[in-house]
Amino acid sequence: MISVLFENEDVVAVNKPEGLASIPERGRGKEDLLTMLSSVVPVKLYVVHRLDKEASGVILFAKNASVHRSLNEQFSNRRIRKTYVALIHGFMRNEGDVIEKPLRQFGSGRMGVDPRSGKPCVTEFEVAERFPSYTLVRVLPVTGRRHQIRVHFYSTGHPIVGDLRYGDRAMQSMFPRLMLHARDLAFLLPSGVEASIEAPIPPSFESVLQSIRLEGHG
Repeated sequence: MISVLFENEDVVAVNKPEGLASIPERGRGKEDLLTMLSSVVPVKLYVVHRLDKEASGVILFAKNASVHRSLNEQFSNRRIRKTYVALIHGFMRNEGDVIEKPLRQFGSGRMGVDPRSGKPCVTEFEVAERFPSYTLVRVLPVTGRRHQIRVHFYSTGHPIVGDLRYGDRAMQSMFPRLMLHARDLAFLLPSGVEASIEAPIPPSFESVLQSIRLEGHG
């Protein structure tokens, strides 16, 4: 069951669960958000942006071509504000920081830092809560490259908890999910009014946080 967060004649925003691809993947028989949503929304849906399959949170689709163009322009001009929450490995002493490292795609779809050939990428973040061995952060990506948040934190020595692609796989596999959630998305509607959509933190995310809090108190 897809949780609709906001819908009008121009857009629909939903709370994507972790483990579900945003759009169809290669191979048959795999569920994806766009196909599932298209089966219940009686108009063509246009893809505006994506979330990693392993991540959860708010994702937006346009209901017509003109709105699709407008939202694409807002993304291109960095007028859409996105806020994520992420649990990272390690104790982050800074209250916040800006990670500016160019990224490019390497083999097998993996992204990595490349100061010479990478595309400019900027990620801002601030600490929300600290634990002895982990840190909960609020993340505001300025740019929107593939796997940007995941690679940026991995490059600082603080990979996102549960990330099987970026980090020690044996350690990461101890966690039930990637601890990355797209919490807020703010954009302009065709009327000029700003819409701000919030996706509640899912139970799967909260349960990991709670176990770490109990571990810290213990």
